[in-house]
Amino acid sequence: MPPSVPSLPRRVARTLRTSLFAQVLCALVLGIVVGKLWPETATALQPLGDGFTRLIKTVISPLVFCVVVVGIAKAGDLKAFGRIGVKALIWFEVASTAALVIGLVAANVVGPGKGMNVDPSSLDASAVNETTGGGHLPSTTEFILNALPQSFIGAFADNELLQVLILACLVGAALLHLGHTKVPKVLPAIEQAQEIIFAVVGFVMRLAPLAVFGAMAHLVGNYGLGVMKTYAKLIVLCYVAAALFIALLAVALRLVTGLSLWKFLRYIREEMLLALGTASTESVMPRVMQKLRRAGARDDAVGLVLPTGYSFNLDGASLYLSIGTLFIAQAVGVDLTLGQQVTVVLVLMLTSKGMAGIPGSAFLALAATASSLGAIPAGAVALLLGVDRIMDSMRVVTNLLGNCVAVFAVSRWEGALDIARAKKTLDGEATDPPQDGDGDDAPAVEPTTAETPAPGIPAQKPKEPAPEVG
Repeated sequence: MPPSVPSLPRRVARTLRTSLFAQVLCALVLGIVVGKLWPETATALQPLGDGFTRLIKTVISPLVFCVVVVGIAKAGDLKAFGRIGVKALIWFEVASTAALVIGLVAANVVGPGKGMNVDPSSLDASAVNETTGGGHLPSTTEFILNALPQSFIGAFADNELLQVLILACLVGAALLHLGHTKVPKVLPAIEQAQEIIFAVVGFVMRLAPLAVFGAMAHLVGNYGLGVMKTYAKLIVLCYVAAALFIALLAVALRLVTGLSLWKFLRYIREEMLLALGTASTESVMPRVMQKLRRAGARDDAVGLVLPTGYSFNLDGASLYLSIGTLFIAQAVGVDLTLGQQVTVVLVLMLTSKGMAGIPGSAFLALAATASSLGAIPAGAVALLLGVDRIMDSMRVVTNLLGNCVAVFAVSRWEGALDIARAKKTLDGEATDPPQDGDGDDAPAVEPTTAETPAPGIPAQKPKEPAPEVG
């Protein structure tokens, strides 16, 4: 007797029960429906998304700390870690500049704000102040000082990722310096804490569909779908420009690593859909870090490049800011010269680096750019208030993919990427758990024994080699 095939309802029920992607997708659609049909009720559902994001943010700082410390200690080479940081910053600057230039070219060609003839005096500039909470973007000096922790506990309490990264680098360097003889129990304890944090992330992720439902219902209920008609030209331009930039990322990834961005996108489809639903890349950082490690990127590269990219590599935001600046200039009838547009790129290269974690940061960056030009009324930034939230999906996807590509590219550049493992993982083939410290073109860390301990790693008994996958 041939095995019976489950009925369609049973297969659907099983998929919904076992697939996070299917659960989040259904929650996304249901949130849109509820927001459209019952907008007043939908606006009260925002705490569902906010609560989930808070829970995820709780574990981000300790997770980044653990991954970076373990990565430095097990790589056994602080100089290599420094090289990864420098190469990451170079990649970030090139990618962000490319996004800014693409945005300016697209806005010049299409002209999304031409013909609007908006009177700046008719705009309510106070609405921008309400959105930004009266805040301001930090200067270069303030940004550098803010990256330095004032206290060990304070960096974790305030969820300041750059401060946590600096602390992790110091602790990892100290472990390498002291070696296994003076602090034999510290590194195993940090590794165990890391496993606990990943387990907590697994528990919290079960709430993801609920969070997406609440966030999407609030978005549609609060802003409606009518705004898409008013700003259709601008919205379409931003999404097309983002698609072009992502295509360039795919080419760069293929040239540098030989990997396919589309296969990687399928690999992280659950995380991508969750980021879209919650309009937050932070909500998926722990899971993305875990998947990048499984895909062959070494711990120290993942731990340094991805969190740093959340502050220094906001490609989607850069794209939006350059298009938004020209949009408001065109809308109020200001024709920016080539020199002024070059100034826009230079100003945004600086202001976009201090945006992470600041409420209304996009409006602050746009206002700072308008002020530096002297030709655009600062109050004209209010033109983007109605459409800004619709742009979140574009920014989230572009930012997340840009940072993931940066991890692969910098890892390959430094010889910290296992290409064979990455290709197998992205093809959906089962792979053995990654060996700490392994990477493409990099020698594997020798098993540590009591007689020949590796620097900074506690003495252990050698492990049996994992069987090869046929």
